[in-house]
Amino acid sequence: MTTEIKYEPRHITADDIKNGCMTLTGGDGEETKLCMIQEEFREGIDFVKNLPPSVTFYGSARLPKDHPDYIRAYNLANKIAKELGYIIISGGGAGIMEAANKGAHDAGVESVGFTIKLPHEQATNPYVTKEVPFHFFFARQVSMHYTNEACIFCAGGTGTMYEFFEILTHLQTGKIGSIPVILYGTEFWTPIKKLLEEQFVEKYKTISKSDLDRFIVTDDMDEIVEVVRISKMRTGDDELN
Repeated sequence: MTTEIKYEPRHITADDIKNGCMTLTGGDGEETKLCMIQEEFREGIDFVKNLPPSVTFYGSARLPKDHPDYIRAYNLANKIAKELGYIIISGGGAGIMEAANKGAHDAGVESVGFTIKLPHEQATNPYVTKEVPFHFFFARQVSMHYTNEACIFCAGGTGTMYEFFEILTHLQTGKIGSIPVILYGTEFWTPIKKLLEEQFVEKYKTISKSDLDRFIVTDDMDEIVEVVRISKMRTGDDELN
């Protein structure tokens, strides 16, 4: 029997931060922007540093509920939540993000959404139980992986690629501690890994072959759960390397 987790809205929104900073800076554009960035980082980091063990899901907002990758993301998040009790974090929107949050929600586990204001696509899905709103992508991204046990990337678009390559760069340059990066879905991710091998490693030599060892490509949910299970707890101190 699962425990129902109720939605707890954030009492401060991205607009609240913006309006507060405009008041504080007297409406100065650049100073307001700097103030907003600082406060978004503060809100995000203060929230995640007190979270129990968690896993972050990334993926497209455009995939419908009957898409195979939506269903797989739901099943994986549900399995991790049930077997490990880990909180599931996503961008809080539709598609893969909704699937991951729904998987946690249906398992009776906290389902966190790091939402962002966008012209299109982004509306908080109904399975988010705790929400942290953002205006800036980079503040949101740092908060999403600041302290968790694994990053799981499902099928996605340019936003997902941006998030994947940023994580890979942080690992490559030692800016974050070792954290499992799992590319879930061989049909989607194998061609991308092949591109990295043939163009980045072999032809142009812009990355090392060892960089490809920083992530795994798999369809095996049991393998993923085991990788997440044995991953060590990280702290925000890694961000200061």
